[in-house]
Amino acid sequence: MGLSLPVPVATIGLLLASNVFMTIAWYGHLKFKTAPLVTVIFISWGIAFFEYLMQVPANRIGHGYYSAAQLKTIQEVISLSVFAIFSWIYLGEKLGWQHGIGFSLICLGAWFIFHDFG
Repeated sequence: MGLSLPVPVATIGLLLASNVFMTIAWYGHLKFKTAPLVTVIFISWGIAFFEYLMQVPANRIGHGYYSAAQLKTIQEVISLSVFAIFSWIYLGEKLGWQHGIGFSLICLGAWFIFHDFG
């Protein structure tokens, strides 16, 4: 007897988890600028492996329920959300009003992707 989650829950959950790994792989090394570049590249590849273990199934599960464009849009909104939190908490970077406006415009674009006007 397996656990069966609704497609949106499974898809978005996997995309959220994969984006946490992706953000760590791509930006986590910025606190370790004295580490050799080749070292951080290999560590990032190792972390990114786990991102792919979630990203690929998320797209497989979600495609058909969502279009490919919708899946990419969900991934991008999640990616920006995870990155904003990561850069604020982990990197200590301030997020300003311009980030809020930019993110709002991206969300507006996402809204258009999910509505059929024709």
